[in-house]
Amino acid sequence: MLELSRTSGYAIMALSRLPGPGGTWSLAKDIASSSGIPRAYLSSILNALARNGLIRAKRGYRGGFALTQPAEKISVVQVVEAVEGRAWRDGCLLGLSRCSDERACPSHVFWRTQKDKIERFLRSVTLAEVAEFENRYQARLLRSAGAGNGRVKPRRPRTPSRRTAPTRRRRR
Repeated sequence: MLELSRTSGYAIMALSRLPGPGGTWSLAKDIASSSGIPRAYLSSILNALARNGLIRAKRGYRGGFALTQPAEKISVVQVVEAVEGRAWRDGCLLGLSRCSDERACPSHVFWRTQKDKIERFLRSVTLAEVAEFENRYQARLLRSAGAGNGRVKPRRPRTPSRRTAPTRRRRR
């Protein structure tokens, strides 16, 4: 029921693939291909992260993106607020548009305390923890794809047969 937006999730995934300050630069196309984020969408996310000082962007040859500080010092809340602002905390649990301290719905007090707990928790989760989780997950996928021997066998590209190859008909 409660989850962060897709934009926040993409931003967290993209940042978990970036090197720390002083490391090599990562290209947007490499981040997009390794994370499955659509490239155009990733571009706007990376721009927002750069505007908010979480990453550095370098244009041109040998350019790319890199974190401005170590991943251990960046919390998930910082990433979410960089792409969404403080709006991620707003909103009524029941979905009412006019819920506030002055006009409180039946769940207002409960939800306000829960949002504070959620924010405290997300402040304690670092980008390094997310990156470690993603790396373990990717390693597990590679092991299972390689039938347990730790190596992935390269696939031979398929050549289309005459039956499956598309044919072009001439117009008369």
